[in-house]
Amino acid sequence: VKYGGLKFLESAHVKDLLAVLRWAENPCGQIAGFRCAQLVPGIGPASARRLLESMAAAADPAAALAAFDAPPAARADWSRFRALYTAVHPSAAPWPEQIDSVLDWLQPQLERLYDDAPLRLADLRQLRQIAVAYPSRARFLAELTLDPPQASSDEPGVPHRDEDYLILSTIHSAKGQEWSAVHVLNVVDGCLPSDMAAGSSAEVDEERRLLYVAMTRAKRHLHLLVPQRFYVTQQARHGDRHLYALPSRFLTPAVLAHCQALTAAAPSAAALAAPPTTVDLGAAIRAQWQ
Repeated sequence: VKYGGLKFLESAHVKDLLAVLRWAENPCGQIAGFRCAQLVPGIGPASARRLLESMAAAADPAAALAAFDAPPAARADWSRFRALYTAVHPSAAPWPEQIDSVLDWLQPQLERLYDDAPLRLADLRQLRQIAVAYPSRARFLAELTLDPPQASSDEPGVPHRDEDYLILSTIHSAKGQEWSAVHVLNVVDGCLPSDMAAGSSAEVDEERRLLYVAMTRAKRHLHLLVPQRFYVTQQARHGDRHLYALPSRFLTPAVLAHCQALTAAAPSAAALAAPPTTVDLGAAIRAQWQ
């Protein structure tokens, strides 16, 4: 069971739909335009930049978009997008029927880009229902930015008939929750506090409060996990590159006085006293050829 993750407006398919509407509302919008143009099959970053540069230099950006010479591989799909843009760009275009036009064009793009296209399309249809409550496209885009939905749902899966399951949660999403046992991962400097949030005392204080939130989610059992080492990515073929982890600065002696320190089991005395095993690699290799 997973808690936390992307917010509704951070989902790629929602960004795709809103980018089309924002670019229709403001043809000079570079961010929305760059995203929209690359949704057209055959148009990449270079062609998208060329289009935006021509629109920025034109007195009428919408006319420059209509006159844009798309790459040969993209001309058929670009023609369909150009027809869509021409229909939804005018401020007098019917609202929220504009979203229906965008969805008709966007559906094959979703099926091409995402494995779970039906679920994503259901999200966008729900967004269309939300749009009915707003009198115009501009008002809808403004209100959605100021007061976005928290998240979207998903299709129900197999019910949890066994009570012995693991809950994965971000610390932020754990606020207000309580569990019998909590395991906080990576309580080391660089993670708590994050190496991206240790530039000032205020940031470090916020990271301390975040760890406090994580620790106080536990009702009976709290485990603070401090890994001994981190392995470096992109290892050499025969290498074993790693860094030793430094426990979080928040685990002060006063805090540790209330904790029971547990470490991985050490090898037994008998294992340490046993003579090392000698392996004759040369003989083993020769034996395979005899």
